[in-house]
Amino acid sequence: MILLVKITGIVGSPRKGGNTEFLVNSALKAAEELGAETEIIYLGSAEIEPCIACDICKSTGECAIYDDMPDILAKIGSSQGLIIGSPVYFGSVTSQLKMLIDRSRPLRMDFKLKNIVGGAISVGGSRNGGQETTILAIQQFMLIHDMVIVGDGAPLAHYGGTGVGVAIEKGEHDEAGLETSRNLGRRVAELASEISK
Repeated sequence: MILLVKITGIVGSPRKGGNTEFLVNSALKAAEELGAETEIIYLGSAEIEPCIACDICKSTGECAIYDDMPDILAKIGSSQGLIIGSPVYFGSVTSQLKMLIDRSRPLRMDFKLKNIVGGAISVGGSRNGGQETTILAIQQFMLIHDMVIVGDGAPLAHYGGTGVGVAIEKGEHDEAGLETSRNLGRRVAELASEISK
């Protein structure tokens, strides 16, 4: 059993009930089995506007756009672990997730995410369908926030959760995607607990 830590999952897909949501939930359930508290955020149903480069956050520490982002940033900032999932869109993350990344600047003003443990999950249309480049985009976001990044750990030791599925529910039959996502959830929970000691 681990120390009680909060792990937030972010589903970057605009599709409700899809493969990305399934794998992020699988990772969070694996973390819960170790004793972590979890919460999930669905960007597809969130109201998020793109960054307008006004730079107000640089002087106030807060974004000047009033939508769902302040609540989302507060949930992320109160977590000890963060698991972000995105389907592959032209070799990278969805526009929904990219807006969150661009609007996360208030958290970076004094590095509020420093030492939060982060992991990434991606789902592509084929086994080599851009999952790694999508995961790298998520990990770059995490590095810039000074987070601690983990992959899915032994015995596979990949970049993170890598699923395959074009149609809804296809990802549920992808054993490699399920295994890497569950392993990622455990790794995030284990390291978040160690750091929180």
